[in-house]
Amino acid sequence: MFINDDEAGLHQDFEVFLERIAPHEPISQYRHNDTGEDNGDAHIKRQIFGREVVVAITEGRLDFGPWERIFYGEFDGRRQKRILVRWS
Repeated sequence: MFINDDEAGLHQDFEVFLERIAPHEPISQYRHNDTGEDNGDAHIKRQIFGREVVVAITEGRLDFGPWERIFYGEFDGRRQKRILVRWS
């Protein structure tokens, strides 16, 4: 999960950046993949982005800049996910 501007070029830049620092192949470069998995890179990419966001609410509305949005980054294929929204 991350908050950033909703701009296609920026999303593509993230993909290129993440693939540069944690490339998917060769899968043999990750010890995790010795177990038969092939997603060692996805675990590293998720760690960089994190798994949650805290969002400011002002007067009952999301307090974002004009182009900001919340995004979910999936680095290991499409899977069923559960979303939890908590107000405190």
